[in-house]
Amino acid sequence: MAEHESLEYGKADFVLLDSVSMEDFMANLKLRFEKGRIYSYIGEVVVSVNPYRAMNIYGRDTIEQYKGRELYERPPHLFAIADAAYKAMKRRNKDTCIVISGESGAGKTEASKYIMQYIAAITNPNQRAEIERVKNMLLKSNCVLEAFGNAKTNRNDNSSRFGKYMDINFDFKGDPIGGHISNYLLEKVSEVLNLFFFSPQLLIGAPDSLLRSLHIQKDPAAYNYIRVGGQIKSGINDGADFKAVADAMKVIGFTGDEIQTVYKILATILHLGNLTFGVDGDVTLIENVKLVSVIRELLSTKEENVEKALLYRTVATGRDVIEKQHTTQEASYGRDALAKAMYERLFCWIVGRINDIIEVKNYDVKVHGKNTVIGVLDIYGFEIFQNNSFEQFCINYCNEKLQQLFIQLVLKQEQEEYQREGIPWKHIDYFNNQIIVDLVEQQHKGIFAVLDEACMNVGKVTDEVFLQGLNGKLAKHAHFTSRKLSPADKSLEFDRDFRIRHYAGDVVYSVVGFIDKNKDTLFQDFKRLLYNSSNQVLKVMWPEGKLRITEVTKRPLTAATLFKTSMISLVENLACKEPYYVRCIKPNDVKSPLIFEQERCRHQVEYLGLLENVRVRRAGFAYRQTYPRFLQRYKMISKFTWPNHDLPSDKDAVKKLLQGCGFEHDVAYGKTKVFIRTPRTLFSLEEQRADMVQRIVLFLQKVWRGTLARMRYRRMRAAHTILQAYRRYKVKSYIREVNRRFRNVQTMKDYGRRVKWPTPPKVLRKFEEALKNIYNRWWAWTLIKGLSPEETLQVRAKVASLEALKGQRGDLGLQRAWEGNYLVSKRDSPDTASSFTLVSSELQRKDKFMRVLFSCNVRKINRFHKTENRAVLITDRHLYKMDPLKQYKPMKSIPLYNVTGVSVSPGKDQLVVFHTKDSRDLVVCLQGMVPANESRIGELVGTLLSHFKSEKRKLQVNIASPIQCSMNGRKCTVMVEPKTNQSQPDFTKSRSGYILAVPGN
Repeated sequence: MAEHESLEYGKADFVLLDSVSMEDFMANLKLRFEKGRIYSYIGEVVVSVNPYRAMNIYGRDTIEQYKGRELYERPPHLFAIADAAYKAMKRRNKDTCIVISGESGAGKTEASKYIMQYIAAITNPNQRAEIERVKNMLLKSNCVLEAFGNAKTNRNDNSSRFGKYMDINFDFKGDPIGGHISNYLLEKVSEVLNLFFFSPQLLIGAPDSLLRSLHIQKDPAAYNYIRVGGQIKSGINDGADFKAVADAMKVIGFTGDEIQTVYKILATILHLGNLTFGVDGDVTLIENVKLVSVIRELLSTKEENVEKALLYRTVATGRDVIEKQHTTQEASYGRDALAKAMYERLFCWIVGRINDIIEVKNYDVKVHGKNTVIGVLDIYGFEIFQNNSFEQFCINYCNEKLQQLFIQLVLKQEQEEYQREGIPWKHIDYFNNQIIVDLVEQQHKGIFAVLDEACMNVGKVTDEVFLQGLNGKLAKHAHFTSRKLSPADKSLEFDRDFRIRHYAGDVVYSVVGFIDKNKDTLFQDFKRLLYNSSNQVLKVMWPEGKLRITEVTKRPLTAATLFKTSMISLVENLACKEPYYVRCIKPNDVKSPLIFEQERCRHQVEYLGLLENVRVRRAGFAYRQTYPRFLQRYKMISKFTWPNHDLPSDKDAVKKLLQGCGFEHDVAYGKTKVFIRTPRTLFSLEEQRADMVQRIVLFLQKVWRGTLARMRYRRMRAAHTILQAYRRYKVKSYIREVNRRFRNVQTMKDYGRRVKWPTPPKVLRKFEEALKNIYNRWWAWTLIKGLSPEETLQVRAKVASLEALKGQRGDLGLQRAWEGNYLVSKRDSPDTASSFTLVSSELQRKDKFMRVLFSCNVRKINRFHKTENRAVLITDRHLYKMDPLKQYKPMKSIPLYNVTGVSVSPGKDQLVVFHTKDSRDLVVCLQGMVPANESRIGELVGTLLSHFKSEKRKLQVNIASPIQCSMNGRKCTVMVEPKTNQSQPDFTKSRSGYILAVPGN
C-alpha cells in the first residue's frame, strides 16, 4: 500500500477502491489529476497522467526519499517503480525490465528519461570515474536517439517514431558497466517526417559556417520534405537542442568525421527533396541540375554517377545488363525512396555506433561476478488517426503484443502467488487479445502473410489486390471487416479501407501505400552509388552495394516480416525478465494542464486494460502483505504484538492482531502472506495505526527526552570532575614551574628581571597579574632598600614623573641622575654659582625652608608682555623668581601651598606653566641647560609631585597644547611653534595669548 495520503487526493492505489467500476476508477483518476497527483498505483503498476507542465518532483531531494524504500512506503512515483526494479536486480540477482506504454503524447519518453535519471543518481556511490563515464554516455544516448528518432505529429511535438529497448548492464555491486539499445524503426516513409524534428535544429541551430559548407539556407520553408507538414512551429528551442545533440554525440564518442557525415547525410536528404524532374521529348531530365553538384559534393562521389542513379535503373535479365530510363514519376519515386532509405540507414548506424561504444567489454563472469540487466522499453503508443496507414497498423500490432504479454504476466503472477500461498484461485474474466495477434501474425492466414504474398506476386501488384486477398481469407473473422464484407457500412471506402477491432477500439486502415511500404523499393543503383563513396563512414552504411547487379539474387525481407520478427523477439526477451509497468495516459488533445477529457481518458483506460488489472489484483482480496512486514506496520494496534510478540510465529501474531480488531471474517491467511478482502478493513487498520503512532511518538519523546537529560547530566558531571582535576593539575604545574624559575632570584645580579614567566592557564591569569605585582614590588623594594635618603627621594620623583607623563612626552630624563639644584652646581652657571649660594643661604635663614627642590635659569614673560631672563628656585616652602643679572636678587616669591598645578606641552620644548590660586600663573621656559639638549621637564614635574605627595597635597599636572593659563585674572593661551631661524626659545605676543618660538629641526 502507498504511503497513507489524505482522502482529499483520492485513493493512491486503485486496488483500494470501494467498488471496481469504470465510474469509480475515472472519478478517482480525475480527482488525483486535478489535485496535482499525476501518479497512482494498481498494486505494483504505476499509472501516469501527463501533467503538461513542469513539476518539481524529480530533484535530488525526491530521489533520496525513494532510494531503498518499499513501494508502499512513499506516495506513488516513477522513482518508486525504478527503485523496485533496481532492488530486485541487485538483491535477488534477477534480470528486470520496465515496460512503459500508452498512446502518443501520454508522456512515455519523459517517463523513460526520469527512470534513467533515477538509476544514474542512485548508483556508483564511490564516484568511480569509469562508472560515471558509462552513466553519462547512457544518459546522452537518450538525447541523440530522441533527436533522430522522434517527429512532430498532430498529437505530439516530440512523438517517438521508433521503439527503443535499452538493456543496462550492472556489475555484482549494482553499478552500471554498459548497455545495449535495440531499435524498432518501423516506418520507412516517416523517416522524412523525422526530419521535422531534427532538421530545424540543423537549419536554425547550426553555426553559419556549417550551413555554408552544407549549402543549407536558414529558412526551413525552403525545403519540400519538411514543408509538407504545413507551417513549421514548435515550442522547442532549436538552437539549444542542436548544441545539446552535438555535445552529446561528442561525449558518447562520435568522431569529428562521423558527426560531419551525419550533417552531410541530413543536408543531402533535404536537397533531394528539392530535386524536380522534367521531360525533353522522350528523355527525362533533372530540372535543377545545380543540386546534383551539391549532392555529389556532400556524398563524396562523382556527379555523373549521381545523375545516372537518379535517372536510370540497371536491370539484369539473365546475363545481360540493360539500363532502363525512368519516367518522371519513377524518378520522383526513386528520389523519395533514396531519402527514406538514407535516413533509415543513418538512424540504424547511429544506434549501432552507440552500442559499439556502450557495450560491456572485457567482462569475465568468473572474475567480475554475474552480469545483471535492467531493461527499459519505451515504444510507440497505440495510434488512431484520421488516416491510418501501414505505420499505424504496425504500431497497433506492437501494442497488441505488449498488452497480451501484460495480461498474461499479471494473471500468471497472481495465479502463481495464490497457488504459492494456498489461497483458492478465482477465475477472472478479461479480454484476451490473442485472437487479434493471430489475425495479424498467423502463418499463411494473417494480414502480414497476405501482404507478403501480394508483394511476391509477379507483375503489377496494387494495394487493391492486397485488400482483395484480405477479404478472401479473413471474411469470417469476427475482428475484421471491409466495405465489401459490410456493404451497408458507409464509413468504409470500397477497395481502400478495412477495419480491425483492436483491444483499444475499432481502427479503420487505408491500404493505400501498404505494398510500397512493405517492399524494399530502393533501386540497387543507389546502394552501389553510396557504397562507392570516398567517405568511409557513409560507405559502411551500405555494405550490399558491394555486389554487382548480376550477383543480387536474393529477395530482401519485407518490412512486415522484419517488424513481426523483432516484435516476437522483444516479447520473448521481456517474458524472461521480472516485469514492472508504467501505464501512461494523455488527459486531453490540446496539451492543457487543466483539462481532463472524461471520454478521452476513459477510452485509454479501457484499451490499457487498467480496470481488468484492478480486478485481477483484487481477485477477491484487495491487499496482501508478508507477515513480518504486516506486523512491522500494524503491531502497535494490539497489546499482544506490541512492542514484540511471544507467539510461536509471525502468522499467529497476525491472526491474534486481526481477531482483536474483529476482522477475522474479512481476511485469509496464506503460507507467508495475509490477504485482506475489502479496502475498508485496511483503512480501519490505518486509522487505528495513525492514532496509536501519535501516542507512541509522545511516549517515545518523553522517554527519549528523559534519557537525553540523564545522559547530558552524566556527561556534565564527568566533564566537571575532569575539569576540576585538570585545573588542579595545571595550577600545581604552574606554581611548581614559577617556583623553579624564581627560586634563586635573590642571588641573581638583576634579581630575576630577565627570567621569563611561564604561560599560565586561563584560570590563573588574574593570579599571574597579582603574582607579578608582588614580584615587582619585591624587586623594587630590593633595589631601593640599599639607597641613601637622597637617592630614595630621586627614585620617588622619577616614579612620580613616569606615572604622570609616560606616553605623553618623549624624553623624561629618567636615565640620568637628577641634581635638582642646578644653579648651585657649576654645570649651568659656573661664574655665578657662588652668588646664588649666598642668596640661597640667606633665604633659607630668613624663610626657614628645609631643602631646595629645584633651581634653573628660565625665560619668562610677564603680564606686560615683556620677556626676561630669570632664575627659579623651588624649595619646600616657596617658589622664588630671581634676577641672574643682579646677583640672583629675589624678585618675587610664591608660597608653594598657593601652587595648584603645572602644565607642560607634549613636545620636546621646556615650557612650564605654574598655576596659582590667585590666577597669577607663572609662564616660563627652562633654559641655559648644559648640555643644551637636556630635558628637565620630567625632573621638575616628578620632584614637585613627589614633594606634594609627601605632604599629602594634590598637584594637578596637565599635558596639553596649547596651554590654558591666567595672567592676573585674564585668560590666555600659550602655544609652541618651531621656527627654522630661531636659535633660542623665546616668547612673543599673539591674539589669544603668547607663542613660544623654539628652534626648528
